[in-house]
Amino acid sequence: MTEMNELLLSQFQYELPDDRIARFPLAQRDASKLLVYQHGQISHLQFSDLPGLLPQNSFLVFNNTKVIPARLYFTKTTGAIIELFLLNPYPDKESGELPPITSAMEATGSAIWQGMIGNRKRWKLGETLITTFPTPSGDVTLMASWHDYEQSAVRLSWQPAELTFAQLIQYAGEIPLPPYLKRDVTDSDRDTYQTVYSKAEGAVAAPTAGLHFTPAIFDGLTERHIEFDYLTLHVGAGTFQPIKAQDVRQHLMHTEQVVYTRENLHHLLSHSDAIIAVGTTSMRALESLYWIGTKLLRNEADPFQLDQHYAYQLPTDQQPSIADSLRAVLDYLIMADKDSVVAHTGIYITPGYRIRMCKGIVTNFHQPGSTLILLIATLIGDNWKRIYKEALDKDYRFLSYGDSSLLLP
Repeated sequence: MTEMNELLLSQFQYELPDDRIARFPLAQRDASKLLVYQHGQISHLQFSDLPGLLPQNSFLVFNNTKVIPARLYFTKTTGAIIELFLLNPYPDKESGELPPITSAMEATGSAIWQGMIGNRKRWKLGETLITTFPTPSGDVTLMASWHDYEQSAVRLSWQPAELTFAQLIQYAGEIPLPPYLKRDVTDSDRDTYQTVYSKAEGAVAAPTAGLHFTPAIFDGLTERHIEFDYLTLHVGAGTFQPIKAQDVRQHLMHTEQVVYTRENLHHLLSHSDAIIAVGTTSMRALESLYWIGTKLLRNEADPFQLDQHYAYQLPTDQQPSIADSLRAVLDYLIMADKDSVVAHTGIYITPGYRIRMCKGIVTNFHQPGSTLILLIATLIGDNWKRIYKEALDKDYRFLSYGDSSLLLP
């Protein structure tokens, strides 16, 4: 990474009182407060006002990933409870690459996933865990055994085998709420911790900026001729991983799977000067796309694998235009006769990075000292501190189920 002044974790902290964390959503999704930051000025409105506040030619990009019930529980005969928190399908043995999550969700009979294992010491090698649960069409039996203990990879098998993995976990699993909510899951979380446009199953955390959108909001966008599109970034548990390094650039950034389509590329090329990301995950996906195109133009190895340092390594005079980068990805899809491509991004957006693709963002209020705060600080500079202080002073609700903001630097 290019040498620059230290970025200290202390620069990205703020005091968040526990009672300001929204532990439950509002009854009406679009009834939340909306802080608008535009050209240095702050105003306070309701989220239902959003369509009329966007610049006229805005093009919104949503992340349509869908949160899966990724927590599975097994009770041993001893009474010990083993928890499996599924993270991602196990990498392909030959290539070492993660398979597309969408295809992993369609597996029948058995599947291998990596995860975090609660009460791990109580689960011995060679021991099979079994649970049975009712479904509308009869009982289902789920078995778990170690596939690779060191890699925390677990083989799951189930009967009836014709059930897809996606169907299985809908019956067997529990929605994984963010750890900072510090409460048990309720039945309503299956709906409220999901965007109304969620489609592609595979995330273990919601793209929470989108939780505020309702059919009425989309109607408002259409009435004002504001166009939008959906891409897919499967949000991983790493989004909650705290930064512990004093210099934030030393943080090990997590990798997430993202899917881009030809349609995405055509739309982005037509609106490249007016893109507003709905959520940090959409911005992460969009900025990653620029660098994937850059790697393709430079004929570099593994163009669809982006590590956290790549965006800081190429001199400015060697960086392509947005249009050239996007066309490179579109040309790849056309030449390969593909409608979409799966990529894996570890992009780490910190101050010092120049935002390419996005002119603004719709986003919630994030944890102190998080990678998400770093992304916001990259977009709007130190003004994030003024915005967050104002939000605290005006009784905004924070984090996943909290209020929203529209940031237009």
